[in-house]
Amino acid sequence: MRFTHHLVATLTLACSFYNTADEQTTNVQLYENEKQIQFKASSGETTDAVEGHLWVPENRANPHSRKIRINYVRFPATGELSGPPIIYLSGGPGGSGIGTAKWRRYPLFQALREFGDVIALDQRGTGLSEQAAPCVSNYKIPLDKPSSSAQITQSYRAAANECLASWKSQGLDVYGYNTIQNALDIDDIRKHLHADTVTLWGISYGSHLALAAMKLMPKHIDKVIMASAEGLNQTVKLPALTDLYFKKLQTVIDQQALKTGIPNLPALIKRVHAKLDETPMQLAIQNRDGSVTKLLFQTHHLQTLASKMIADPNHFLAILLHIYLGLDNGDTELLSAVLQRGMFNDEPITFKLMPLAMDIASGISAERLAQVKQQARTSLLAEQLNFPMPHLNMLDSQLDLGDEFRTEVQSSIPTLLFSGSLDGRTYPDSQAQAVKGLSNLTHITVNHAGHNLYTSSPEVLARMKVFLAGRHTSKAPINLPLPQLVLPKR
Repeated sequence: MRFTHHLVATLTLACSFYNTADEQTTNVQLYENEKQIQFKASSGETTDAVEGHLWVPENRANPHSRKIRINYVRFPATGELSGPPIIYLSGGPGGSGIGTAKWRRYPLFQALREFGDVIALDQRGTGLSEQAAPCVSNYKIPLDKPSSSAQITQSYRAAANECLASWKSQGLDVYGYNTIQNALDIDDIRKHLHADTVTLWGISYGSHLALAAMKLMPKHIDKVIMASAEGLNQTVKLPALTDLYFKKLQTVIDQQALKTGIPNLPALIKRVHAKLDETPMQLAIQNRDGSVTKLLFQTHHLQTLASKMIADPNHFLAILLHIYLGLDNGDTELLSAVLQRGMFNDEPITFKLMPLAMDIASGISAERLAQVKQQARTSLLAEQLNFPMPHLNMLDSQLDLGDEFRTEVQSSIPTLLFSGSLDGRTYPDSQAQAVKGLSNLTHITVNHAGHNLYTSSPEVLARMKVFLAGRHTSKAPINLPLPQLVLPKR
């Protein structure tokens, strides 16, 4: 599950090794509902672009469906022999493609213009596209009292039911917010741009969406580029693979000074969890506004925190490891500093329609659910990696897309996949399973990379360019430096 919280400020990666497109896009052809703009990235860089939108049915299964607005930014092609439009599909679900184009992937959007128009898409219900207001429920999770996983699940299900009812009362068709409708939007964008085919470029949930599109509109997809693949039956990750991730992480720890403090990472995690099971910690969190939040810190809090921090080895992982080390020695200073970011609070449970409905709709097969529940009984992070799935599974049976949707994709569309060897969210083994039905696949491992790997090395972009040019793309691994898991001394 991907209701992520930004725990610490993420540094913008330097982009100096990318060649961005500086060409001016004057006299660009405009399609319906488009206008030329000056696009400004968070780095301050600017480029000529086109802002556009189209109207699509909120739910194509409803003949009386209202129309909703889908927004995008189009970066016109700069190459002499440009190909089909390249549509960027954000992760999440709930991420903004336009926002991503402003952030650290801006150089990639510009570099790929050599091969066609590049479309930063805000999927239905996200970013600048039309979306429902967030729903603030009447349910809270008490912070200063013991709470079991069952109690939390009950509260979240009640809150989600309340929110779905609220959106329905506002005239919103909640059953239109699923990956099939999202994929059909892509085909409508293709038609809107007068293109015979499109190339899809996605990450995480964006790959989930791309796989669905490959099923639904195979004749209209030219190529697919994916990273951190999530299969159609992989919205809920297998807890056993989380345990395998921590074992793999030990091999990285063993190559640096941290080995002395952590000779056995799974044992450390189990030991700290056992202490919290026996005696939850009373914490007083000093908030940035000067107020104090009292928190009874329990095992499920730490499991949730860990689930949000293991995606990328170079971001929050070192902090997490030192939180465990500190707690093992009775030191809560680093934990308290992270908790000041407000991940846990006593505010009402709040949902956004798109990510909530999308994940429930993609769901999980009964066979996989049984596997997840069995593994979660002994797994280090239990079911917290996916929270609030599968806890909200089948909340409304009309939302679920069914097992036919979740079947393996069989396709010969040329596909390029990048997998990070230290991806702590979409694990390498599950990614290989997700794409095993793709007969025209180039699968590249980026050693020591995590979940967000597109800007991890200039070689990633180099391989993407070769692939888009239609040339043979090397499957050789891309090797990154060993992530540094030792924190600087305070």
